[in-house]
Amino acid sequence: MIRIKARAPTTRGAVLPTVWGAMAVTYKFGCPLAQQHGLGARIVTSAVFFAVGTGLIFHVRHALLRELRQARRVAGAAQSVLLRPLPPRLDGLNLAAAQLSADRGAAIGGDLYEAVATEYGVRVVMGDVRGHGLAALGTVAAVLGSFREAAHDEAELSHVLRRLERAHARHLRERSRADHPANGQDPGPPVAEEFVTILLLEIARDGEVRALNCGHPWPYLLSGTRVEPLTSAEPLPPLGTFPLPAELEPQPCGYLLPGESLVLFTDGAEDARDAHGRFFSLRTVLGEAVCDHPVTPQTVLRTIFTALMDHTAGRPTDDVAVLVLRNDRDRARSHPPGARGTARSAPTHPQPTTHR
Repeated sequence: MIRIKARAPTTRGAVLPTVWGAMAVTYKFGCPLAQQHGLGARIVTSAVFFAVGTGLIFHVRHALLRELRQARRVAGAAQSVLLRPLPPRLDGLNLAAAQLSADRGAAIGGDLYEAVATEYGVRVVMGDVRGHGLAALGTVAAVLGSFREAAHDEAELSHVLRRLERAHARHLRERSRADHPANGQDPGPPVAEEFVTILLLEIARDGEVRALNCGHPWPYLLSGTRVEPLTSAEPLPPLGTFPLPAELEPQPCGYLLPGESLVLFTDGAEDARDAHGRFFSLRTVLGEAVCDHPVTPQTVLRTIFTALMDHTAGRPTDDVAVLVLRNDRDRARSHPPGARGTARSAPTHPQPTTHR
């Protein structure tokens, strides 16, 4: 569990308020002018105490801002370790990812992503913790730490998801004990509102894609100039709301063919609104992006965030994370003959769904 605490006030920080307070007391009881009751004396006395009070207020404000900056620097360092940059290439896939926090002036958020190459294929996780900022870092750490181990240890994608579920539940229990100590007794089950949406993808060497989705938006598939959801299957509930079902089978999503891309994102992208309350149309922006060639993950990522910041006037209200991966493997080796015929379980032009 990650905990970020402000530093305790130092002796140096308490010197100036003490000096100001001593000066005010000395003036009140030691200065003859302060003992007089005339209008001029009262004005001078009021001015002295006003100056002392104003100085104390500015000093406290400066100290609080300094501690806040320190906390954000520590949190930013923790975030950079947790949400480490993805490699530009991973087992023949070209990747690019970025995260935008809703906290102004902070580089932290509740979104998470990771991609690792394993003997079972490239495994990718994208998640969205309820809330954002410092409070979400602990959950991000628990889920990502579990994924980075389970992705290599577990042969079945369903077992990876169960490991994430156990890690999330364990983190919430530990946080509950720390926040509400009960003399060593079990504080009870965690609150149901503390949930996280999770999308797990497994991309085999031949391009076959399988997925497990717990309440997360489905990725968009970019194929030529087409933009469509990877699948229209109904996702499972987010982790932390209900236990995973006993029977847990990954969703087959066809094949990611050479030249095709997947765009994973958190719901902060499609839920972003402009000044008139209109939602951000991620699918439209992606349609504009695929008109330009070559369509690299870096280009798609830059197009999305530029359009998103323009749409929200630089003030998004929710964390946004986007991960783009493109299959740059050799076409002859990456998929079996006839793979295109079974590539999609979704219709060619499905209607976009709202994820909330």
